[in-house]
Amino acid sequence: MPFSNTPTVAAAFDQAAATWGEHPFLCVLPETAAIYGVPAGELSYAEVQAQVLALRAAYAQGGYGHGHRVGLLLENRPAFFLHWFALNVLGVSVVPINADLRAAELEYLIAHSEILLVVALPTRHADLLAAAKAAACQLAVIQHGDAIPPTSAPAPLAGQPVGELSECALLYTSGTTGRPKGCVLQNRYFLQSGRWYASVGGLAALQPGKERMLTPLPLVHMNAMAYSTLAMVLTGGCLIPLDRFHPGSWWDSVRASRASVVHYLGVMPAMLMKAPATELDRAHAVRFGFGAGIDRSLHTPFEERFGFALLEAWAMTETGAGAVVMASQEPRWPGTSCFGREGADVEVKLVADDGSTPGVNEPGELLVRHAGADARYGFFSHYLKDDAATAEAWAGDWFHTGDIVQRGPNGSLHFIDRRKNVIRRSGENISAVEVESVLLQHPLVRAAAVSAVPDAVRGDEVFACIVAPSVIAEPAAKRALAEELVAWCLARLAYYKAPGHVAFVEALPMTASQKIQRGELRPLSTKLIAAGASFDTTALKKRQG
Repeated sequence: MPFSNTPTVAAAFDQAAATWGEHPFLCVLPETAAIYGVPAGELSYAEVQAQVLALRAAYAQGGYGHGHRVGLLLENRPAFFLHWFALNVLGVSVVPINADLRAAELEYLIAHSEILLVVALPTRHADLLAAAKAAACQLAVIQHGDAIPPTSAPAPLAGQPVGELSECALLYTSGTTGRPKGCVLQNRYFLQSGRWYASVGGLAALQPGKERMLTPLPLVHMNAMAYSTLAMVLTGGCLIPLDRFHPGSWWDSVRASRASVVHYLGVMPAMLMKAPATELDRAHAVRFGFGAGIDRSLHTPFEERFGFALLEAWAMTETGAGAVVMASQEPRWPGTSCFGREGADVEVKLVADDGSTPGVNEPGELLVRHAGADARYGFFSHYLKDDAATAEAWAGDWFHTGDIVQRGPNGSLHFIDRRKNVIRRSGENISAVEVESVLLQHPLVRAAAVSAVPDAVRGDEVFACIVAPSVIAEPAAKRALAEELVAWCLARLAYYKAPGHVAFVEALPMTASQKIQRGELRPLSTKLIAAGASFDTTALKKRQG
C-alpha cells in the first residue's frame, strides 16, 4: 500500500512530493479564486512542498513544538494545507476554526483548546483577539504571509519523538445537541483514513497519479481534511477544494476541473435534481461520488440522469476510518438508504431499546469497533478534557454511535436517523431526516427542520419548521402552503410521517457548521405552537387508500 509506513501526515506528503513532484496537488478554480482573493491555477506537489519547508523552518525558529496547538481560520484556501503540513512535522496540532463562529463560540474554543496562535483571515483578527481577552487567554493572531511570532510557552512534549500517535488535529463536533466536544485526532487517524480510501476498491477504486477529486466540503470537517486530503496524498492525486457548494455553477466547476471523483452531502443531489435537464448533464469525467444522506427517492433518478454512482457511506468524526462502511461494491440497493456492509476490519453490533439484538429489518443503535486486538485503532483518541464522555461513548468496549440502523436480509446496513432525531408517534418510529428530505424536494421549500412535539393522544406529533420565499407572507397563503406540504408528504410517505404542525420561520436554528441545531428545535416548536404561530394539520393526516 502506498506510503503505509509513514509515521505522520507531513512525512506522507514529503514522500508524495518525492514520488509525484510535478503532478498537481491543488487546483484552485477561477470562481473559488475570485471569492477567496487568491491566484487561480494548479500547485504541484513540489511547489507546495517548497512553501511548506519554508514555513516549517519559520515555526521551528519561533519555538513551536510537540504538544502545542495552533488554530487555522483559513476556510478552504491553499494556505490551510501549507500551515497544517509545516506544523505537523514539529508535533504541533492544528485546530481548524469555522469562519462562521462568533463571540461566545470563539471564547469557548480558544479557552478549551488552549491554542496559542491563530493563522486567520484579516477580517476576523479583531474578533479573535476580543474573544481571547474575554476568555482571559493569551493569543497571538496573524494572517498567512506574516512573520511567525515567537511562542508564548514551551512545548509541553519537547524532547519526545513525533510519531503516529502524536496529536495531529483537534476537531470539534458540530454541537447539534449540546456544547461542541473536542475530538483529539492522532496522525494514525488521518493516515488510516487515506489508506482505507486508497484501498477500498470496487466502484471507489482510485487510480494512482490520475485522480482529480472535487470537494465543496469544509476543511473544518473530517471528510475533507482526512478522507479527501489523505486519499489524494497517498495516491498522488489532485485535490480541488471549493469555497462551498454553488448549485448554479456546480457542473461548470466539475467540467472545468476535470474532476473524476466528487464528494457530496445529501442536500446537494436534491438541489441539483431541481434544475431542468440539459444535454450537458453527462458531459463530465466523474466516475463516482462519495457522500451520505441522499434522499432515497432521488438516488436512482440522479444516477440515471447524470451517469455516475453516488456511493453512500457511514462514518463519524470519532470513528474516522477505524470503522467506516461504504456501499462501494455491487449490489448497492440504491433507494433504500443502504450504506453497504462492514468489511473484515470492522465489527458491528445493533442494539434495540430494550438491550436485545434486533431482527432483520428491525432498528437498533449502531455500535462499532475496529476488528482485531485494538478496538480503537483509527478512531479518535479521546474527547479533550472530558474523560467521562469518552468512557460513556466506549461503554462495553464498543463505540456507541447514537445512530439508528437496521440490517437487511442480505446483510446490508440501512441508515434510519440519529437516535435523538427519532419521533415516536403512536408506536411508530419516524425519522426526522426522512421527512425533511421529502419536504426539501418541494419547489417552494428553501429549508426545513422536523422535530417532535408532545401530543396528548399519540405521544409525539411531527412538527415542521419551514423557510419559504418571502412572497408567502399572508396568513391565507401560509395556510394554503402548509396544507400543500402535508399533501406533498402524504403522497410520498406513510400518513403518520407527514407533519401534524407546520410553522414558517425566517431562518432555522443552525450550528456554526450549518447543521440544524436539534437541541433548539423542540423548545422552538413548543413556543411557536403556544404563540399560535403554527398551523395544526393533524386533521389532514389520514391513511391513504
